[in-house]
Amino acid sequence: MASGHHHQHGGHHGDAAGSTLAHAHAHLPASFDRAFAIGIALNVLYVLGEGGAGLTTGSVALLADAGHNLSDVLTLAVAWGGAALARTAPSKRFTYGLKHSTILAALFNALVLLVALGAIVLAAAQRITAPPAVPGLTVSLVAAFGIGVNGVTAWLFASGRKGDVNVRAAFLHMAGDAVVSAAVVLAGIVIWATGLAWIDPVVSLAIAAVIFAQTWGLLRETVEMALAAVPRGIDYDAVEAALLALPGVARIHDLHIWPMSTTEPVLTAHLVISAGAAGDPFLADARAMLHDRFGIGVATLQVETGRINHECGGDHG
Repeated sequence: MASGHHHQHGGHHGDAAGSTLAHAHAHLPASFDRAFAIGIALNVLYVLGEGGAGLTTGSVALLADAGHNLSDVLTLAVAWGGAALARTAPSKRFTYGLKHSTILAALFNALVLLVALGAIVLAAAQRITAPPAVPGLTVSLVAAFGIGVNGVTAWLFASGRKGDVNVRAAFLHMAGDAVVSAAVVLAGIVIWATGLAWIDPVVSLAIAAVIFAQTWGLLRETVEMALAAVPRGIDYDAVEAALLALPGVARIHDLHIWPMSTTEPVLTAHLVISAGAAGDPFLADARAMLHDRFGIGVATLQVETGRINHECGGDHG
């Protein structure tokens, strides 16, 4: 469960000047630090064990999979680093802190996933034409441990995957690897029983296709976030209509909604309102409405009387 804290920006500045709302920030809770630490430790141990098994048996497949699982360690480390940086206090240089680092971490991990998939597809394509002899039973036994390691690690992040795309990137990576390990176990058993070595690359290609479908959606969402698009799940028109429905609001312009982090949407808007209609109760009600209806806890509203001719773009209302 995500936790939040409140802080206040500056208030009124003159007669009809800007008033900034108090807001709640939602960060990835520090409790996930434990999940990252356990996940990284489990994967390091598994990589060492799988790599050792590959060297002992001469299985290139196990060595390749150990290299792939090593990328899990990098993925988790980057996601953890992004979450930790997001909790950095604001400074004069970074006035919002380093919250945006969670978006960069999720984007990096999506790209790493695609690169890893490319390596799997390339290796599988080369094996289809000339599949090497694979010690099926050994591969199955070692991969069975991978199901446990990756499954437990994915479970550690399951509760946060819907509210934070950075955590979802880690979850998808680990869950995908658990599925890969399960498929490798089955493929190894079939290879051991039948001697059909081509099963290994064919199964690898099928798994790669499934993981690609998940990763592509993650990549699109993180690119949108990096480009400051309106976060998915927030309807721009509905937010605009809700602001226009506030008492005294005649017009809105320069309404912007973007993600400050993977969990924290931000809004700024200029409200044209009749003189004297906006005060602390109005701003408090607006803040509560944006938070409760749209999950927007960071909102800055510029209140205007309409007497000044603004030349800003994006006029609405």
